[in-house]
Amino acid sequence: MSQDLTPQVFEGLERLCEPQRGSGMLAAPATSGILTAPAFPGIERIEAQFSGNVFEPHRHDTYALGVTLHGVQTFTYRGERRFSLPGQVIVLHPDEEHDGGAATEAGLHYRMLYLEPSLLMECLEAEKIGLPFVEEPVIGDGALAEVLLGALGELDRELDELFVDDFVSRVAGGLSRHSQVRRRPLRAVAWRQVRAARDYLEAHALRPVRSGELEKITGLDRFTLSRHFRTALATSPHRYMLMRRLQQAKALMGAGEGFADVAAATGFADQAHFNRHFKKAYGITPGQWASLRRGFPQGRNGAR
Repeated sequence: MSQDLTPQVFEGLERLCEPQRGSGMLAAPATSGILTAPAFPGIERIEAQFSGNVFEPHRHDTYALGVTLHGVQTFTYRGERRFSLPGQVIVLHPDEEHDGGAATEAGLHYRMLYLEPSLLMECLEAEKIGLPFVEEPVIGDGALAEVLLGALGELDRELDELFVDDFVSRVAGGLSRHSQVRRRPLRAVAWRQVRAARDYLEAHALRPVRSGELEKITGLDRFTLSRHFRTALATSPHRYMLMRRLQQAKALMGAGEGFADVAAATGFADQAHFNRHFKKAYGITPGQWASLRRGFPQGRNGAR
C-alpha cells in the first residue's frame, strides 16, 4: 500500500522551491528550461520547469524516477492519462512509452532521476529475483520521495559511490513495496556474459558493433545472448548501445558542439538520422533540448 506523504518530504520540497510568502503555495515556473547534473555511471539527474505539453511520446531504457515539485504533471502511460501532484513520486518502467507536460496554466516544476536497470539487477542479484514492476506510475509514498530527494537535492554536486550503493538499495526496497506483480525467481541468467556484452557495448558504442563480436566475447549465440541481456537489463543489446550514443551526444551538445558534428562523432549516419533517434528516445528534438537547457535560470544550485 502507498504511504502518506510525510511532513519531512514537504520540508524537503520547500528547500528546493521557494514558497510565496504567506500563501503556502510554491511559486510557478517563470521560464522554461532543463538543468542537468554531473553524471554518475548508470544514473542521470535533471531538473525541469515549463508550461504546456513539451515531450512527445518516447521511451527510455532506464527507470525514470522523479518527484513533482510544483504544478500538476501529466503524461500518458500504459494507455491512460496520469496526473502527479507536488510531493508525489513518478515511477516509469524501462521501455514504456510516455509523453509529458504541465496539466494547468500554472506550469510544472519537477526533478527526475534516470536509473539503469543494471544497477538494480546487481543489487537484487543475490536474491535471484527479477526487476520490480510498479504498475501505478504515480505514488504517494513519503519515504520513497525522501530517498529520491536525497539524490535530487543538490544537482550541482557529484554523487558519491558509497552514497549510490545505499541509494540503489533503498530504491530497490521502495519499488518492491509497490510492485503489484510478485517478483518471481529468475531462471538461470548468464550474468558474466551479459556484463561482458554490456561493457563491450559501452566501450565501442560510437561504432557499429556486429553480432559476431558479441558472440566471440560471450561464447553465446546472438539469440541466446539477446534473451539473457533483455532479462537482465530490460532492453536489447542494440537499444542499449543506441542509448549510450545518445547520452554521449547530450554531453557533447552540452559542451557547445554543433548538431552535425555531434551526429558524426557519435556514430549516426547524418544529422537527420541523429534527430530521429534523439526525438524517439527523449520526446524532443536536439534543438529543443539545447534550447531548454539554455533557458534554465542561472544560479540554481550553481550548476549548468
